[in-house]
This record gives sequence, C-alpha cells and structure tokens, in this order.
Amino acid sequence: MSQQFEINQYRINDEPYYQEQANEVSLYEAAYAARLPVMLKGPTGCGKSRFVEHMAWRLGKPLITVACNEDMTASDLVGRYLLDANGTRWLDGPLTLAARHGAICYLDEIVEARQDTTVVIHPLTDHRRTLPLDKKGELVAAHSDFQLVISYNPGYQSLMKDLKQSTKQRFAAMEFDYPSAVLESAIVCKETGIDAGTASRLVKIGEVARNLKGHGLDEGISTRLLVYAATLINGGIAPRDACRMALVRPITDDKDIRDTLDHAIDAVFV
Repeated sequence: MSQQFEINQYRINDEPYYQEQANEVSLYEAAYAARLPVMLKGPTGCGKSRFVEHMAWRLGKPLITVACNEDMTASDLVGRYLLDANGTRWLDGPLTLAARHGAICYLDEIVEARQDTTVVIHPLTDHRRTLPLDKKGELVAAHSDFQLVISYNPGYQSLMKDLKQSTKQRFAAMEFDYPSAVLESAIVCKETGIDAGTASRLVKIGEVARNLKGHGLDEGISTRLLVYAATLINGGIAPRDACRMALVRPITDDKDIRDTLDHAIDAVFV
C-alpha cells in the first residue's frame, strides 16, 4: 500500500505547457501504445523533458524522472537493502518502482551514467520486459503500462561518453531541436507572460548565439534560458542586464564570445 501511494505522487495533475513542433505527439502516442522504449535526442534546453512531462500528463500515467550522473550505480536505479531497527529491508529504486507499478521511467541525459550501470535497462527494452534484481533474487515482470524513455544531447557525444550500439538499437528515437523563431517567441510569451515584442527580441539573441555553436560555443542559448531572461525582465530588471545574466554569462567564459553576444544584446535592445 505504501509503495502504491508513493507511485501516485508521481502523477502529473496540471497540464505542463508544451507547444508541438511537428508530429511528435502522435509519434510518441503510437510508441506508447506499443510500449516501445523511446530515445529523445536534442540540444540542452530544447524541451525534451517538458515533452515527456506533457505526454505523461496526456496519457494519465505517473512519471518517474532520474537525472543521470557519472556516480550513479545500478543499485541507485534498481534498489538496495537498507538497515533499520528491525534488521534489513529492501527499497525499490526508481526504475524498479516504475516497472512494478506501470509508470513511465525517464532517464534524463543517460550518457552521463556509466555504461556498466545502463546495461541494467536492457532486459526491460526487448520482448522480455523484465528487470532482474540479483541482490534480492527476484525477477520483476514489467507492468503492462510501463514504458522506458531516455534522453541525451548528441552534441556532447565523445568516445568516453556515448551510448553503446547495443543500447541505442533497443529504442525508437525522436529528434528534437530548438523551435522556429515564431514558435519560440510564442513559447516564451506563454511561459512568462512577457509581451510579444520583447519575446521576439530575446529569440533574436538566441539565434545569434546558436549560429556561434562550433565557432567558439559548445552549445547555444536554450529556450529555457530565454524564459529565464524574460522572467528577470518581468521582475523589473533592465532587458540588457537580464540578457547578460541569463543568456550570456551561463554559456561562456570566453571574453571574445561574451563581447560578441553583449554587442548583439545592445543592438537588439537599443
């Protein structure tokens, strides 16, 4: 009963705002109907996580999100024995909890996790749909509503940080990118209540930065950062200061790149 109550805490009651760019909603719905595991690929802050939240709400399914990192172990995903006053007890990890109770499990930025950790998802991503709990001696059969979703940023791929082909080829994949200027302006307006003219100016600055990707910038300004800048402006911060704080300083320490973007801000917000 306690774990069932816990899984209900992961239900999303209020609609997370998401503006569809193409046909990604229908594609995901088809993948979920077939319970296919899904891989989302795209740059930082382009809406991958928000999309998963929106789809979990749309489908009425609980969503358990795991922010992957290099220190994450397999036990962090599947569970472990804990000591308490009565001895030892087993505590399910987020992946096991989702598999048992029919949640969508979202592993965010999965390439940050060690490859010896991510292999534990393999039995859940093929016809078996099972999760072996070796320490407990149990084989968990996934609930019929369970689905696994992973995401990563292909721009950060390297020989040291990439998914094995044996992992990639277990997923259906969807590619995401930053929205068009018109759509992105509408998103910033909706998220923050900023006026359309200011939102459009912010998007122009974002486009300048994205054009510098690979020419001094590892990553462009995300939609998320545009929302941050608009939020600061709504809070009474001067647009130029808000843009420097939210759009430029977070993404680069290079003086030349910083000056280039600062000049773009001055040109847009005259």
